[in-house]
Amino acid sequence: MDIIIEIRDARGREGIVLIERKNPPPGWALPGGFVDYGESLEAAAVREALEETSLRVRLVGQLGTYSDPARDPRRHTISTVFVARGRGTPRAADDAKDLRIRAEREIDVPLAFDHEKILKDYFAWKRRERRARRRIKPASRG
Repeated sequence: MDIIIEIRDARGREGIVLIERKNPPPGWALPGGFVDYGESLEAAAVREALEETSLRVRLVGQLGTYSDPARDPRRHTISTVFVARGRGTPRAADDAKDLRIRAEREIDVPLAFDHEKILKDYFAWKRRERRARRRIKPASRG
């Protein structure tokens, strides 16, 4: 399970949280991890976000499920990706060595797993969402 955490940085700019992995495979990644026995995907997403980023999150949706057998070099894993809003002060913890908040155009680090594809899908989804909101105009009262 992976989680895309939307948050504002110290300057008030919107971005997403990336973590630098402490453990192999190396690189930057979305926060995430494995679901514990008896735990729901949603509960695991909230728990992993807090453990790795020190942020409390509110899940706003599910982006999709990613299952390419080559997505994780360690073994075949399937990931359901959630989108969430974060609150608090982000700080790398647990399996995260470092943490950054980045807008789409600022992602200039090597990403682990299939997170480049996931983020490409996420940013395309965000653009579609923005276009749809602009097309919806409030009804005039008259």
